[in-house]
Amino acid sequence: MMPTSTTERKPSEVTDAFWLCAQGPPGRPNVVGQGGKWLVFVSHKYVDTVWAQIKQSTEAGRLGPAAKVATARPNSNARDPRSRVICVYTYDWKDEADVKRVREELRRLGIIQKIPYKADADTQAGKYSVRGDSGIAKYYE
Repeated sequence: MMPTSTTERKPSEVTDAFWLCAQGPPGRPNVVGQGGKWLVFVSHKYVDTVWAQIKQSTEAGRLGPAAKVATARPNSNARDPRSRVICVYTYDWKDEADVKRVREELRRLGIIQKIPYKADADTQAGKYSVRGDSGIAKYYE
């Protein structure tokens, strides 16, 4: 997964790292090779506020096992320099009930626009829409 971050840094101000991370409480282990994440794209103007909500919900155990947010550091995988992505992880992309439970919690946090869900295996294979890959999303809700 990713390292735990206990700092309260704001993604809009961080330029020395690509990501800030949040870890949920100990829970069930990821299914090896089957993890995935909801991709929440947020305007750079609102990323600090949305990240604070998602970070708090992740740490409280209301979302998946972890989350991370893209910082102000330029990233060649970013599709739009004016937005940031927040990845909200789940244990197993094939566990549709859990994937949709996390999506419902994101809706409760105000993320009502349609967002894609991507399997970690696709990320590890280098599949990104910014590179012209299509049909990557396992879910789009």
